[in-house]
Amino acid sequence: MTLAILADIGGTNTRVALADGTAIRDGSVARFSNAEYKARGQDIAHILRDYLATTGARPDGVCVAAAGPVQDGVASMTNLDWVMDAAKLATATGARRVALLNDLQAQGHALGHIAPAHLRALIPGPAHPGASLLVVGLGTGVNAAPVHGQGAARVVPPSECGHVNMPVRSEEDLRLMRFIETRLAAQGEVAHCGVEEVLAGRGLANLHAFAAAEVGHPAEKTSAEVLTALAAGDATATHAARLYTRILAQVLADLALIHLPYGGIYLIGGMSRAMTPHFARFGLTDSFREARRVDLLQKDFSVTVVEDDFAALTGCAAYLDATT
Repeated sequence: MTLAILADIGGTNTRVALADGTAIRDGSVARFSNAEYKARGQDIAHILRDYLATTGARPDGVCVAAAGPVQDGVASMTNLDWVMDAAKLATATGARRVALLNDLQAQGHALGHIAPAHLRALIPGPAHPGASLLVVGLGTGVNAAPVHGQGAARVVPPSECGHVNMPVRSEEDLRLMRFIETRLAAQGEVAHCGVEEVLAGRGLANLHAFAAAEVGHPAEKTSAEVLTALAAGDATATHAARLYTRILAQVLADLALIHLPYGGIYLIGGMSRAMTPHFARFGLTDSFREARRVDLLQKDFSVTVVEDDFAALTGCAAYLDATT
C-alpha cells in the first residue's frame, strides 16, 4: 500500500492529508490559509513543503483537487493567481506519481468510498450498483457532473453547468429572472440569470432580495442572514427558501433526464447542507417527481446529501489508488 499526500484547494483554505491507499490517515488532515501564503508570494508548492516538513512523510504519490479548471494537466486558480502542473507538484513533494483534478471531479471519485454515516437520504429511490452517478455541487458556485464506471475505469468529465439558464416555469419565475438580470446589470456584471445566480451561496441572497421586492419592502441580506431569518420563521426568508427548493428540484430533474444517474444523485457543498433541514418542508420530493411525458422521474433516481468535509480528499486518494 502506497503513501500519498493529498490537497483540496478551496477559495479560502487548503486541506492537506496523507492517505494509505484509499484511506485517509486519522489525524493527518491540516488546514492552511491561502491568503497567508498568497501574501508572501507563495502557493500550493509551499503549503505541501511545509506540511511534509512538519510530518516527515515521504509520499509516493500526490493528488491535488483545485476549485478551478484543469486543462492539459494544468490547474488554474483564478482568485488566487495560482497555477499548478505535474512538475511543480513533483518537485514540492518528491512524489513519483502526480495527479491534478477539478474539485468536482474529486468529489465524483469519492463516491463509493464515503462512510454511510456521512450520507443523508433526501429523496428515496432505487440506486443500482455499478450504474452511472451524478454529483451536484451547491456552494460558492454551482456545478454538476456525471460519474461513469468504477475503479481505474471511472470517468468524471469536466462541466460548467452552473451557468445554464435558470428554469422558467411560471410568471413568478419570469419576474425572478428579469429581477436578477436587472440586478446583475446594475452591478456591472453580465446580465445572465444562470442557475448559479439562484442556487449558489449568493443565490439565496438574490432570492431573498426578489421576495422582499415582491411584497414592496426591498431588503438586502446575506445568505447566512437569510438562513437565520428562515429559522426564526420570517415570511420573506421562507418565500426565498421555497423558491430555492423548487428551482433546485427542477434543475435536478432536468439533469437526471439528461444523464440517467440510476446509481443515484449526490449533493455536495455548503448550500446543500445548509438547506437540507428545509427541503422536506418545501416539497423537494414532490417537485422533483413531477409528471412528464416519460415516467422516469416518478419512479427512478435517489437524491442523497454528502455530509463529509473531507470527501474531495477521499476522491483524490481513490483516484491515485485506482490509477496506480
